[in-house]
Amino acid sequence: MHQKNSLETLELADAQLSGYLPDWLGDFRKLKYLDLSSNSIFGPIPESLGRLAELIELSLGQNFLEGVMSEEQFANFTKLKYLDLSQNQLILNLTSDWIPPFQLHYLNFGSCKLGPGFPAWLRMQKNITDLKMSSAGISEAIPDWFWRSFFQISLLDISSNGITGSVPDLTDFIYLNYFNLSSNHFEGPLPNFNSSILWAVDLSNNSFSGAIHLDNSKSMPNLEYLSLSTNNLSGEIPLSLCHLGYGVLDFSKNLLSGELPNCWNHSSFIFVIDFSNNNLSGSIPPSICSLRFLESLHLSNNNLLGELPLSLKSCTRLNTLDLGQNGFTGKISTWIGESLLSLKILRLRSNKLVGNIPSNLSRLGALQILDLASNNLSGTIPSSFGNFTAMKVSGEMNGTILKNYTRYNEKMQVTIKGIYIEYAILLPLVIVMDLSNNNLSGMIPEELTNLFGLVSLNLSGNHLTGEITEKIGALQQLESLDLSRNNLLGGIPSSMIGLTFLSYLNLSYNHLSGRVPIGNQLQTFIDPSIYVGNPDLCGFPLSQKCKDDKTNQGLNAVGGDEQNDNTMDEEGSEMKWLYMSMELGFVVGFWIVFGPLLFNRKWREAYFQHIDQVFNVVYMALATIFTKFKVHNITT
Repeated sequence: MHQKNSLETLELADAQLSGYLPDWLGDFRKLKYLDLSSNSIFGPIPESLGRLAELIELSLGQNFLEGVMSEEQFANFTKLKYLDLSQNQLILNLTSDWIPPFQLHYLNFGSCKLGPGFPAWLRMQKNITDLKMSSAGISEAIPDWFWRSFFQISLLDISSNGITGSVPDLTDFIYLNYFNLSSNHFEGPLPNFNSSILWAVDLSNNSFSGAIHLDNSKSMPNLEYLSLSTNNLSGEIPLSLCHLGYGVLDFSKNLLSGELPNCWNHSSFIFVIDFSNNNLSGSIPPSICSLRFLESLHLSNNNLLGELPLSLKSCTRLNTLDLGQNGFTGKISTWIGESLLSLKILRLRSNKLVGNIPSNLSRLGALQILDLASNNLSGTIPSSFGNFTAMKVSGEMNGTILKNYTRYNEKMQVTIKGIYIEYAILLPLVIVMDLSNNNLSGMIPEELTNLFGLVSLNLSGNHLTGEITEKIGALQQLESLDLSRNNLLGGIPSSMIGLTFLSYLNLSYNHLSGRVPIGNQLQTFIDPSIYVGNPDLCGFPLSQKCKDDKTNQGLNAVGGDEQNDNTMDEEGSEMKWLYMSMELGFVVGFWIVFGPLLFNRKWREAYFQHIDQVFNVVYMALATIFTKFKVHNITT
């Protein structure tokens, strides 16, 4: 009891705790700091916790807590300064006219049900510097009093709600260092900032419009992360951005136009540039590779023209090069396989590239996504493509695409299973080769079956010939295989039955022949369009029967109806004898076992006594085990 009265700090964060919060926590009346975050605690928060009137910090974030928290449970927390209930499934039943008994400095209600209204009781909080209410179900506009009263705030995260309205001028927020309004319904122009310590701004996934301000470099000199992705921003990319020290610069999925700036500074610490999905024109500026720390360059889905510039040869730190869906012409230069040896993603799809695919691309040992689809490439698939080191092993969930900037999850749109899928967190697991819709010819190199980690292989829409190698069954991680619209011959390899992860298959419009293999995964493909355009294929799921099936049917038909009748009579007689034998065996076995017990009393008594003994032994064994288990639970 003395310990309960004197304990002031209980910090068990990330201690692998599980189970319910016990009621006796409320007995620690002197407790000031309670941190049980990042565990596996579930269930409701006990009402007894409200007795801890001395609490200064209550941190229960990142657990599996659920249930409703009412105003009564907060009534005694008059000294509370730090409150973290984030990443739980709690419902906060707090009325708009509630007057909190505390004055917080830090508040994190992320992922708790707080809305739909913006919490009016926040107006009473005069000292908050860190406010996090992401994914809280808020769908109202932020009231004007919030922007007037919270100018002292340093961290604001109200992302992933349904908040509407506009954002006023924030030049008075001089202490702001982290600002996240992403994934809401904000509209109007971008806000102005004037904080020298601001390092992260995320306004992505909203409806902001207008131009990007030209004076951001002066007002935010220490900014490391700026995401304006997925808005309605227009105009040109301001030249002042070249002189910022950003780590990430993401303006993707907007309406930006004009040419890319050619003023990039050698002293800038920019790791990621993403200007994809805009209306940019012109060529890639030579100065872009003066960014010596650049690891990720996304310029896809614009109107860029010209040949792939030789200046990209200097971007030796690049892990991602995405130039897809533009108007680039010329050949794929061999310097890519000589200089960009750190590449993990090379995406050049949907351009106007011509010529052969350089065989030395196989020197890119870290490459896990190679997408050259929808160009005018010709020649054969290099046999050296079986040497991609990173494609020979499965992707790692704990791996990363970027090497030096871990605050950013690289994202990429990949075509798998016939659809576009954007990957971010799971991107390190994606291993893809897509050479579809070109003019490639020759045979599919058998060496490709060395790429055991491939998740998707798409060679469709070419002029490939020869047979599908039986070794294709070695691609055990394959989920998507598309070899359609080629000139492939021969049968479908039976080894494909072993591709147990395969969920998308397209072999249509070739010259394949023979029976479609049945078994395991292939048996789940019941759509005949998978094999359409191969007139010599037969068997399930096609309507065309195989010749050997017809032969067997023909042999059965020889001799006419009389032979069929004789066969049926013979089969019927055999079945009758089988049933009669089974019945006779049952009767004989029954009387052999139970006959002596019926007519011999001593045997009968001995038999049932033995049954009782066996029952007692089993019962005692189970009772002993149960008792030990119960005692163990009590002691622990």
